[in-house]
Amino acid sequence: MGKLIRSSNRMIAGVCGGIAENFGWSASSLRVVWILLTLVLVGSPILFYMILWFLMPGPERLSKSYEERMRERLGRR
Repeated sequence: MGKLIRSSNRMIAGVCGGIAENFGWSASSLRVVWILLTLVLVGSPILFYMILWFLMPGPERLSKSYEERMRERLGRR
């Protein structure tokens, strides 16, 4: 099991795709399970999804170093 990151295989934010890739599951199956849980648990998985969206880094953030990202933000090369 590697680092949990959001996936580029995304429908909304890539959270389900990232979890599925990390555990070797099908992203489509996990999305269906997530929707069913949302219906059964009256929307509380939506809040959990939003928290994961905030906490999980995207794939683009891991490809660049901190210094490279700061140079881009500050407009320096």
